[in-house]
Amino acid sequence: MHVTAARKQEQAPDTRQLATLLEVGQALSSPLELRPAMERVLEKLERDCGVVRAAVMMLSEDTNDIRIEVSLGFGPEASTVRYKMGEGITGRVVQSGRPIVVPAVSREPLFLHRALERRRGGPAEMTFICVPIVLSRKPAGALAVDLRYDEERDYESAQRFFAVIASMIAQALKVHRAIEDERKNLLDENTHLKSELQQRYDFSNIVGTSSPMRQAYEQISQVASTSTTVLIRGESGTGKELIAHAIHYNSQRAQKPFVKVSAAALPDTLIESELFGYEKGAFTGAMARKRGRFELAEGGTLFLDEVGELNMATQVKLLRVLQEREFERLGGTDTVKANVRLITATNKNLEAAIAAREFREDLYYRLNVFSIFVPPLRERRPDIMLLADHFLAKYARQHQKSIRRISTPAIDMLMAYHWPGNVRELENTIERAVLTCDGNVIHGHQLPPTLQTAEASGTAIKTSLSDAIEQYEKDLILDALKSARGNRARAARLLNSTERIIGYKIRKYRIDPRRFRQQSA
Repeated sequence: MHVTAARKQEQAPDTRQLATLLEVGQALSSPLELRPAMERVLEKLERDCGVVRAAVMMLSEDTNDIRIEVSLGFGPEASTVRYKMGEGITGRVVQSGRPIVVPAVSREPLFLHRALERRRGGPAEMTFICVPIVLSRKPAGALAVDLRYDEERDYESAQRFFAVIASMIAQALKVHRAIEDERKNLLDENTHLKSELQQRYDFSNIVGTSSPMRQAYEQISQVASTSTTVLIRGESGTGKELIAHAIHYNSQRAQKPFVKVSAAALPDTLIESELFGYEKGAFTGAMARKRGRFELAEGGTLFLDEVGELNMATQVKLLRVLQEREFERLGGTDTVKANVRLITATNKNLEAAIAAREFREDLYYRLNVFSIFVPPLRERRPDIMLLADHFLAKYARQHQKSIRRISTPAIDMLMAYHWPGNVRELENTIERAVLTCDGNVIHGHQLPPTLQTAEASGTAIKTSLSDAIEQYEKDLILDALKSARGNRARAARLLNSTERIIGYKIRKYRIDPRRFRQQSA
């Protein structure tokens, strides 16, 4: 009986320590910030282990000073205390990475008494234990505790116990720093991406110098700084979305979301819930509340493409949002305020749709506050080669190819084509040519068949084999003369021929080399 009782008394402290370690682990693994979690740890040490005072001290990576991060039982002056590496007991522990136990503080000459006066004649003698907090095998700080002096105390056991607490703090600190680094990286990446988007959609990056595009630039600059509703009109593939981006990223809402949705890409049964969201149980399958695009764009811009495809029911709700700046989610009764700038786009003749009763006239007037017309590519021919060169540089860099230019015959084909798909078709054409090109010049045969057939372009004609060979020979000579800036001798060397033969061919095909000299000038 007496043996059993003694064993229970020996085991009781271990059981209390295990319970303390469990609670410390729970505190450090909680979703709290690290500082409040460490404060809870010190409170548990005070309650369970008889700790009179305690402090978690951290090493500053910038100044190499040791400061008190969290403390218990110290006055407000403790927050200003600093230690140098190797200074006092704490400095030595952090420098060496080894614990130090001072059984009686008043008898230790190395004690600095900087955070708290512990002199002989005080209320009670104290024991001081300081253990390192180690991260990646390097000291990052220290855990220091004051205990009431007890000559029967097992100092080695106490030091081991507080070393375990310090290692748990170190693990929590490691996780906290990893999360902070990840958060900082995400914030930096977010800032960088926003900056890239703003630069990408700056007015200067919209390619085109033709008269219709200059007029569009002027309209964009007039409306960008306002919150006015904008209607962008133009054929498919003309770059309406690019202009919507430019308006947003050059407005006061540039730091807020830019949300886009295409009415043509969604069925009539989904477009309303996609725009305005829905409540839980609004329809079969609505298992939780969902925010609509208007809520996602709060404070920013909503770009609604193909607005002419909206059904009449959605048109009514959209009209209310524009008039009242509020709406209700599908299946809900709560009114949601909408601080959103609306930019819409369409390739549809809205006036004809109104006459056919397919589009609400009152909504049309609400949308058509400021209208921008994007011209088709066939009406801005001076921009074709500017765009072609822009896409050539873009995709050559993307596909890591060293393509420097487009041959003269290929340029003629690009300029002669009527581009029903507008800028989008031109971009796809140049990307295809970059992929199929195995040299540093894009030639006519590397362009799509649509640019080379009469059915598609109206520019090709039926010809005999001899005529086709002569045309190809003429194209080669034109290309060589362009590279040689009209110099016949240099063009002959480029074609591995003689100047006499090239001169004969120039006369045969009635080529004027002087025009290439004028181009270089």
